[in-house]
Amino acid sequence: MVLGSSAVAAEKTVINPAPTPKDWSDLSNLPDWSGVWNPKVTDQDQQVKTNPPPWNAKAAALIEHQFKEDREGRPFLVFWGCLPESMPSWMLVTHNAMEILFTPGRVTMLGESDGNRLRRIYTDGRPHPQDPDPTFHGHSIGHWEGDTLVVDTIGIVPQAYLAITEAEGVPNNGDMHIIERIHLAAKDILHDDLEIIAPNILTKPWKTTRIFFRQRARKFDIVEGTCEEGYVAPKINKDGWHVFEKIEHDIGGNRVPPK
Repeated sequence: MVLGSSAVAAEKTVINPAPTPKDWSDLSNLPDWSGVWNPKVTDQDQQVKTNPPPWNAKAAALIEHQFKEDREGRPFLVFWGCLPESMPSWMLVTHNAMEILFTPGRVTMLGESDGNRLRRIYTDGRPHPQDPDPTFHGHSIGHWEGDTLVVDTIGIVPQAYLAITEAEGVPNNGDMHIIERIHLAAKDILHDDLEIIAPNILTKPWKTTRIFFRQRARKFDIVEGTCEEGYVAPKINKDGWHVFEKIEHDIGGNRVPPK
């Protein structure tokens, strides 16, 4: 059978080619981001006062209401239901550690806690999809400018929050675009300079920086986290299998005492 030219082209197209030895060796030229990175939470808290987002009137009213509820002991849960923290909230307000892995054509960020923190930043030169499937962390492409990783992210679900704390945040309502410049500010200090364009909730792009500091001791290695862990208990069922069984909770989220 003789294939047409278009069929031959399709057959020869390799979307994700196998990395070459040179691709692996080129990683040694990148900056050292190994280790575990913890966020500087005190700086996050300070920026709530010193560098708030330029909310539009509707978003500002929601934030004001959330602050009032928080002060009165009824905090709004930005993160709930085991949904991913999403972008950009992960980088803005996370209190958990992360690890950064370099492989040919990709930078991968792994987060601790809910098991859903995974960012893939493609550095192989691919463009964004013309019609991206919206996801919680969006579609990220990046390139290196010296020792700075420049990341462009689009395609984030409109329900993803632009959060300033774990109790104050606004759904982005679509068309959010994030530009990051990630670089070492010092040997063990990583800065993520973010520019967030969210036309449905902000009056102009918001620029902010988040700071992470490196831990190299093994006791700081990230661990597996499961957000539903408090809702199940290990049991051995009647057939001798080790299983998890659901723990009953009342409508307020408190455990129901065993009968």
